[in-house]
This record gives sequence, structure tokens and C-alpha cells, in this order.
Amino acid sequence: MTSIEAEDRTAAAKIEEQLRNLPKVSLHDHLDGSLRPATLVELAAEIGHELPTQDPDELAETFSRNANSGSLEKYLEAFAHTTAVMQTAANLRRVAKEYVEDLAADGIVYAEVRWAPEQHQAEGLSLDEAVEAVQTGLEEGMSSVEAQDGIIVVGQLISAMRQSDRADEVVEVALRHRDKGVLGFDIAGPEAGFPPSKFAGAFTRLAEEMLPATVHAGEADGVESVRDALVSGRAQRLGHGIRVAEDITVTVGESSRSKTAEDGEEELVEVELGPVARWVRDRQIHLEASPTSNLQTGAADGFSEGGRAALADHPFDMLYQLGFNIGVNTDNRLVSGVTLSYELAQIAVTFDYGLAELADFQINALESSFLGYEEREALAGVILEAWNA
Repeated sequence: MTSIEAEDRTAAAKIEEQLRNLPKVSLHDHLDGSLRPATLVELAAEIGHELPTQDPDELAETFSRNANSGSLEKYLEAFAHTTAVMQTAANLRRVAKEYVEDLAADGIVYAEVRWAPEQHQAEGLSLDEAVEAVQTGLEEGMSSVEAQDGIIVVGQLISAMRQSDRADEVVEVALRHRDKGVLGFDIAGPEAGFPPSKFAGAFTRLAEEMLPATVHAGEADGVESVRDALVSGRAQRLGHGIRVAEDITVTVGESSRSKTAEDGEEELVEVELGPVARWVRDRQIHLEASPTSNLQTGAADGFSEGGRAALADHPFDMLYQLGFNIGVNTDNRLVSGVTLSYELAQIAVTFDYGLAELADFQINALESSFLGYEEREALAGVILEAWNA
């Protein structure tokens, strides 16, 4: 089981319902992994694309089952279907609009949506046309939410795919749209074998133009990948980043014991941070953790004593307790079968967090976002007022 144990599910469900009404922040969620199942079925029928099933509920269950199978190949199968229906301006616009509406329904007030325009050109769209279509949809979604007295701000993160050779081109697209909805740059795709140093020129260009970057690192690869994201990628945030915990040594030994009046013997835990972990912690480089996805893709398996990791094995709480700047995300809401409220409820039950800790994660994310300072301050007031009520 990749989530909490069965006896805790009722408690988590109650917390999830409570959290749905509280304002939240999402920094790591992929557009092509977060379509509505019904929309995917409808658009696939229009273009003649074959899906595993035509029933939206069954389709969502199929994707979730594949995600929890322990096979990364099965996890990724869904994206062949989602990207297939996202090749026209009209479909990108619709998916983006519904994306915003779905986030708002889960209580999210600020989000950065990441996606790779280069994967949406099969029907002849230029990179710029794809970005413009998504931006139009996002703006329509925000207007729709506002019309219902809601609040949400959503900006784009433009991703380049590691396995292609288009990072320089994609950076220029991001720069052209930086004042038209694009907030930053991301690099995604296979982490192992495609280090950020391979795209050093693109990251230099971003730095020269002062457009911020988040880099997928510390998910499918370890500490050296994180180091390269920081050095070559000049990352302001780390996409997932949880394997930075591999640079932390925790020692509990027989010699590290003391007597306490109330509890008798108490283990003394010694923690040593390596240079990469210390850099990330001391400079508060934000970790965009996605707990469920990290379990499904095997990113957290190295922290389990044997076999696949459970949520209790995830290094999230250790990183939080050690002072790392960490947040909670969904990664791919359709593929993983989650919402942000669900993710927060899961970690609340697993790690015994109260509202104060869950609010910390929202502020961590907001303060690490690529939104301007004044806008961040305004949203922080909205978030804190609600969580402290």
C-alpha cells in the first residue's frame, strides 16, 4: 500500500473535507497529468484515439491502478493518452480552463502549472501558439472562478524535455511570454543520464535574463543530480528533491544514550548533513515534494528498509523537522488519483501534523513561488487569515 493504512482512512477523509475549504498553494502539478477523465474521454472520441475504456470513472481507476502498480512504465502510460488529445489550440484552451476550475474547487488560491509545449505540436501548432492557447484557457478559468466570488491566480512554468534537444528554443519561448503569463522555466523528463549540465547554455540564458528556474532533481536520481541542478541549473527550487535526504546521515547507537528522570533510557540521535543537503537547507531551496507520486514512481523506495516505500518511510517529515523548506504537491492529479487536500490529509495522519504545520507548507510554497513580492504578500494575508481562524 502506497498511502496510509486502512484504519486511518476515515480520519484522513474527515481532514481532507476540512482542508478543501482552506486556501492552498500548488507549485508542482503537470497540465498533461491532470485532465478531467470525462474530458479525456470526450476529446479522445472526437479524434478517434483509443482509450483503455470509455467510462470516465473506470478510466480514472485504471490510471490510478497503474500508478500504484510499482511499474514506472505503467505509470507513464497515461501520458500517451492525455497528450494525444492536447494537440490543438481549442483543446489546450479547454484543458487549461478546466484545470483552473478544478484547482479552485479544491481550495487552491495560487498555482504554477507546468507543461512542455514541445509535446503539443503534432497538429502543427507552433510553440508560441501552444503557450498562447494555454494562457487563454487559464485566464478563462480564472475569470470563471472570479465570477463565482472565488480567488485563484495561476501562472505557467514552461518545461523543456531532457530527452530532446530543444532546451535553448524552449527558453526563448518562455522569455517571449514572461510578461504574458509565464513565470518561470522547468526541465523535466528522464533525470538519470540527462543532467542539467547538458543544458548549461539554456540555464545561463535564463540567468542572464533573470527568469527563475525550477529543476526536476532528486526524484529518479540522487544527490549528484541535486548538486548539478543547483550548480549548472541555478535552480531556485527543486522539483521533488526528496533524495537530497540521501546526503543526510542519521546515527542512533548504544553509546548515544542518556538517563532521563521521566522516561528512563532515551536514544540520542545524531544527524549530519552532507554539503549538498546543507546547502539546500541553509539557503532554503524549496523542495516541491509530491508524496503520493514519490511512492508510486519509486522515488522514496531507498528510504524503506525493504521493498516499496510506504508513506511513513517518505523522508518528508525528517526534512521538515530538520528545517528544510518543503511543500506538498500533487504532481499529476489524474494519473496519481489525488488532490492537494488529499495529499495534505495523508501526511497529516501519517506524521501527526495539525493545521499549524499544514499552514507552514502553504506559506513555504507561496514564499518560494515565482510570483512577485507584492502579490505574494497579499495572498499570504488571505491564506493566514483563513488558516488561523
